[in-house]
Amino acid sequence: MARTTTPVCDFGQPAPAFELPGVDGRRHTPTSARGPNGLLVMFICNHCPFVKAVIDRIVRDARALQAEGVGCIAVMSNDPADYPEDGWEHMVALAKRLDFPFPYVFDEDQTVARAFGAVCTPDFFGYDRNLRLQYRGRLDASGMQPAPADARRELFEAMQQVARTGHGPEHQIPSIGCSIKWRNN
Repeated sequence: MARTTTPVCDFGQPAPAFELPGVDGRRHTPTSARGPNGLLVMFICNHCPFVKAVIDRIVRDARALQAEGVGCIAVMSNDPADYPEDGWEHMVALAKRLDFPFPYVFDEDQTVARAFGAVCTPDFFGYDRNLRLQYRGRLDASGMQPAPADARRELFEAMQQVARTGHGPEHQIPSIGCSIKWRNN
């Protein structure tokens, strides 16, 4: 497990275009996933201990953000040949077990992760209503263990600000997690 942190937010960067298959049997794009006030793109996977530590909080915050008009989508870009727990059938099972309120899509050729510059799981990209980047930070103070229940909800607060003002916070703390598991081709 390589521990990686994300780079700082490149404010105003447009969201890369993509169309990926979701575990719901539909194809999803940034436009189809976004809400009237923005879009949160999350790079997650099934096996990463950092994601496992916060997945319930991710689901909670995604539900709350939808009430703010922010759509969410989760992208799995790891190579399941080397990490079988990240395979399609496990993605389907996880989304069903946790009742994901957002599409969970598979970036099989990893072009979407590369286009976004995703480096770890979890990696969060928060966009305004015009799909311009406003947040590239962490969910909260969690690491491989969840932060205390009363930890500040940094991602939620940042995206709530984006939904209401169109601008993300100036100060953002990078996300930390396992590196994306790139294919060896």
